[in-house]
Amino acid sequence: MGTTIRDIARLLAGIDDEQLLTEFLTELLTPAEVRRIEQRWELVKLLEEGVSQREIARRLGISLCNITRGSRELKKPGSAFRTILDNKECEHNGTDKSRTQ
Repeated sequence: MGTTIRDIARLLAGIDDEQLLTEFLTELLTPAEVRRIEQRWELVKLLEEGVSQREIARRLGISLCNITRGSRELKKPGSAFRTILDNKECEHNGTDKSRTQ
């Protein structure tokens, strides 16, 4: 069947050099794909900050459908978005939090 998203995730998880990872992603993806991923992550962060969906649409120039999808994913039990945002916040505060909590 070929490469799966799990294969790619495993590969990315093994890269601990931020510069190398950045170069790998920019070589793997087109500039438009990079911008789209950046935009999607920005909308998740704005949702987390409590910015309204309409304001996010205005700021980022994207449809409410894309924002609603991000919002739904963020609210799902066991959401990877939520886990990553929580872990990022814990890193910022100097605490540790795992996905199993």
